[in-house]
Amino acid sequence: MYTFTMSKSKVLSTTTFRNNISDVIDEVNNKGDYILVTDRGEPKVAVVNIDFFEDLLMANSPAYIKSIEKAREDFKAGRVYTHDQVFGDL
Repeated sequence: MYTFTMSKSKVLSTTTFRNNISDVIDEVNNKGDYILVTDRGEPKVAVVNIDFFEDLLMANSPAYIKSIEKAREDFKAGRVYTHDQVFGDL
């Protein structure tokens, strides 16, 4: 039985990907990030962990970006609360 081990570069050829798809998916799932798949040395697709993918989607959401900008403005203006003010005697 062959055990797939991912190199530090996180880049695989389509052939290696095809021959080890189950192990590649396990690797991405366990490490929580991504692996690039190349065709003739050119990156074509990325296999990404679902949590990483959701983070990428959120980071590109206009509503999320706007909320971050507002939070930074509030912080600079001193509109902040202490931990105790927020959570009290929970």
